[in-house]
Amino acid sequence: MQITDAIFYIAILIMSVVIHEVSHGFMAEYFGDKTARNMGRLTMNPLKHLDMFGSILLPALLILTKAPFLFGWAKPVPYNPNNLSDRKWGTVWVASAGILANLFIAVFFGILIRVMPSFGLSIETLVSLLKVLSIIVIMNLALAIFNLVPIPPLDGSKILFSFLPSSLYYVVSFMERYSLIFLFVFIAFFSDSLYPILVFLYHLVTGLMF
Repeated sequence: MQITDAIFYIAILIMSVVIHEVSHGFMAEYFGDKTARNMGRLTMNPLKHLDMFGSILLPALLILTKAPFLFGWAKPVPYNPNNLSDRKWGTVWVASAGILANLFIAVFFGILIRVMPSFGLSIETLVSLLKVLSIIVIMNLALAIFNLVPIPPLDGSKILFSFLPSSLYYVVSFMERYSLIFLFVFIAFFSDSLYPILVFLYHLVTGLMF
């Protein structure tokens, strides 16, 4: 892969994770918590959100090693669950907001891919646009799927933990304490299992295969 392609892929990933994180902040504000706004994190400026490892180094490594699944993350947008008007459902919606944002982007550009042949574009232009739009769809689907994994600090864990009874607090505490270990084990040994889901959703959204 050319370096320019790698930079392009990472740029799309960065903007996708920024939208993901900002969505968390806006949803938290909707439920009454203004922590993200007060800290200047409700902005699309990527410099406010970049995580050197999760936003740049890990994606670059996955691209260079031709990994079947590309993902990454930005600095989490902070929120205080104690400020939410409904702590349980507020937490669920805040955690879900980023996933839903990525799915919305994927569906929007997937629909565009479906209708694009009717625009009367030249074959060369159509192929070029299809490549760009497909990358956007794939990136956002991958982010949504990956963040549904119930391992801290991913959003899926916050959704799951919100519904666990208080008697299982020790399970939550254990997973949060060793979250990085669980996460790296999943990435190293189990992330390939998400690939068929990505392929299925990409076909569902765009009508294409890859």
